[in-house]
Parts: sequence; structure tokens; C-alpha cells
Amino acid sequence: MSDIWSKGGEALLRDGFHDECGIFGIWNHPEAANLTSLGLYALQHRGQESAGIAATDGQAFHVEKAMGWVADVFGRERLRRLPGTRAIGHVRYSTAGTSTLKNAQPITATTGRGPVALAHNGNLVNAEALRAELEQGGAVFQSNSDTEVILHLLARASGASLEEQLPQALARVAGAYSLLMLTPDAVVAVRDPNGFRPLSLGKLGDTWIVASETCALDLLEATFVRDIEPGEVLFINEQGLRSFKPFPPKERLQCVFEYVYFSRPDSLLWGRNVLGVRKALGHQLAREQPAEADIVIPVPDSGMGAALGFSEESGISFQVGLIRNHYVGRTFIEPRQGIRHFGVKVKLNPVRETLDGRRVVVVDDSIVRGTTSRKIVKMLRNAGAREVHVRISSPPIHWPCYYGIDTPTRKELIASSHQVEEIRRYLEADSLGYLSLDGMLKSTGANPGHFCHACFTGDYRVGFEREAMPQLSLFDPPT
Repeated sequence: MSDIWSKGGEALLRDGFHDECGIFGIWNHPEAANLTSLGLYALQHRGQESAGIAATDGQAFHVEKAMGWVADVFGRERLRRLPGTRAIGHVRYSTAGTSTLKNAQPITATTGRGPVALAHNGNLVNAEALRAELEQGGAVFQSNSDTEVILHLLARASGASLEEQLPQALARVAGAYSLLMLTPDAVVAVRDPNGFRPLSLGKLGDTWIVASETCALDLLEATFVRDIEPGEVLFINEQGLRSFKPFPPKERLQCVFEYVYFSRPDSLLWGRNVLGVRKALGHQLAREQPAEADIVIPVPDSGMGAALGFSEESGISFQVGLIRNHYVGRTFIEPRQGIRHFGVKVKLNPVRETLDGRRVVVVDDSIVRGTTSRKIVKMLRNAGAREVHVRISSPPIHWPCYYGIDTPTRKELIASSHQVEEIRRYLEADSLGYLSLDGMLKSTGANPGHFCHACFTGDYRVGFEREAMPQLSLFDPPT
């Protein structure tokens, strides 16, 4: 999925699903905050709006968070203000709540049972109703993030211990959540009973680590132990690990888009290497949607794995036809005149020597609004491509996501109102082919029934009233 940011005046335009959030926790290390910041570096692709760390030595709590990327937020001085042997961290992209510092995580509170910090990846589909109920009961919210709802429910839960209170609070919420909680004497990891979002457990000597993806474990040379299971609550404290499953079992609904786009290619996700799955998607795409062409190129970086697989299956030469500028921040000033398609060109530049006179298959992971794909096709033609055949390693996206991914409203999804041939004409491509739903699920190598694919099918297994769910519009800037 091509994700191109630009800022002209006050407008902030996005074409694509955006990453959600990444969480990282560590228990029993003298440099807990430093290692947490490194873990967040590895998870930066999951959120670029804000970064935060909460740390404790078992007595005082220390919290540092700010808007921006991890490298911008956590310098040496800030990390010095985070002493302690246990910590949790968070990188955020807003899926519920606006893009402001008050919504940055970890969210912290002092309850009658002491301080607590919470980091959340996901989205609660009943958060608005719960918030209204809590406010009627006197609760005062400091943010408009759905994560704060969990803290208020926890503060009101009965029971003699956190192990009793936490399941009671989470029994009220519905939707997707992978959580990390920090208390003076424990790090707690929780995954929702449907298992929408990933969460992995690792170990480094006597240190326990929990992270959204295994690439964060790799960076620290930690050993991957296992996935946190759907519906599992895992306490890490001085007594070691204590795991229990307090919730009734539910059907597994892993987000298939984690394989298609969100997770880093070097991560091990639900038993399979992400790059391997993406290559399998490309192999299947070439079988289902072949093309007569001279070269296969990816839209970097998201289309790389599928393009490699397409090339291997088709026998068409893999080439690098687009170069991505990795040093572009989230915003930049766009000139009012003179450069067409500036928003795409600042991030992608065609390699004319590769493209000139060639029939090109360009592989990407998805088409959302279609505006960026249209500009890429035009860019390839301007660089001399004789034909441009667009291939997409997922099905057409007809529906928005409500389980922890920022997506356009349905009316802004091009496939919700246009057939494939109409989209091809809009892109001005010579051909357009999507991977089938069955082909995508088959390529994961897992049980097809274990995945959520609501963005393709509209089959929302965890129910809610669709009209009540707020969504950011692609044409409205976050505030």
C-alpha cells in the first residue's frame, strides 16, 4: 500500500490504510527504558505520531511521551529521566481519538490500588457507549482515546487483586486489544479473545520481553518464546510468569492485513515469516492474474515481497523500477505551482533506465482510494514504460476497518463503488488484477477460518452498530 503524506496549507491527505500502534514491555533489566526505546525503533512502522515510555523501579513511576518519531522523542537526557528495571512503551497512530499529545500513550493513572500505566494496540468498538455510561457515573476523562475507558473500568472493578479486577474490567469491552500494563510490581500482557492483533513473548537472559512483533526481539538479540494466545492474561513479576484465560473462548479472528502489509517482513507472525507469506501471495497472484510483460517491479517497500513471488512464479525478471526516499517525514510543504504529483514524487522516483521501452508489471499490496496508484502509473509512463500492468496482492477493499486500523470511510474506498474495469480506467493502466480472497487466505498457510477479512467482505464478526462508529475522513485533517 502506497502511503503518501503531504501538507499544503492546512490539508493533510492520505491515500491508504495506515499503521495502527506498536507496544513493547520489559521486566527485570537495569536499562529497561533504553531497551524499550530500542524496541520501539523496531516497531516504528506501526505508528509515527507519538512515542512514550513508562518505567518504574517498583516505587516511583516515571513517564515520558511526546509527539513525533522515537528518534525525535527519546534522546539521552529523556531516557535518563526513566530509571527502573521494568518499563512499557508505545508508538501510536490514532485509530480512536485525535492526534494530540493528550492521547499519546502509555496512559497513566493513580487508582486506589496504586499507579498504573497502559499501552494499547487495537480499537474498542463499544468505547463510545462505555464512555457515556462512565461519564454519567461521574468519571472525568483526560483524553478522547478509547484506551482510557479501560483504565476507568479497572478503577471501578471490585476484587482484592489486579488478577481479579482486570478480567472484570475487560469483560465489559468489545473489539480488538493487545495490551501492556505496568504496575509497581508487575508487567501484564493481554490479548483479546479473538486475537485480532499480534503480541509476542521473548526472553533475554533473565529478562522477559513482550512486543507487538518479533523484529523487536531480534534487535535486542532476545529469544522468541511464543505468541501470547487469544484471551490470555499473562502476569510477569518477581515470582515469574503466571498465565490464565479468564474469558469464554471465541473464534480466532487474526487480522490478515498484518500479513499483507502491516507487519515488518522480518517478523515471525502466528508461526510464519511475514516475507515468506508475502512471496506466497505474489506466487498466487501470478497464477491468478498473469501478465505478458518484460519486468516485474514493486511499489516500495510494501510491494517488495509479493513482487518477488510474482517474478519467481511467472519467470518475468524482477527489477527495481521505483526508488523510495526513506528520509521523508510525515509532513512537508508542497509548492503551490510548478511540480505535478509532488506528494508522490517526494517519496518515489522512477528509474528511467529500467523502465524505458519495457512492459511493466507493478505490484502493490492494496489500492485504497486509488489516487496514489493513478499517479504511480502516470509516473511510470512518463519514465518510458511502454505498458503498465497493475497487480495487487490482496482483494478489492470494500469496507473500512473498525478493529484498530485507521481507514477511509466507505464512500472513499474506490472499490466500494467501482468495478475492477472502472478502477483500471481510472488508474490509466493497461490491465489491473487483484488476488482473490480464497487465494489470499490460502497463501497464509494457516486455517482460512482463523482470519478477520471484514475490510474485503464486510463480514464483521464482532458486532456493533456501524453508524455509531466514528472514523477519520481522508479529506479531514486530524486535530
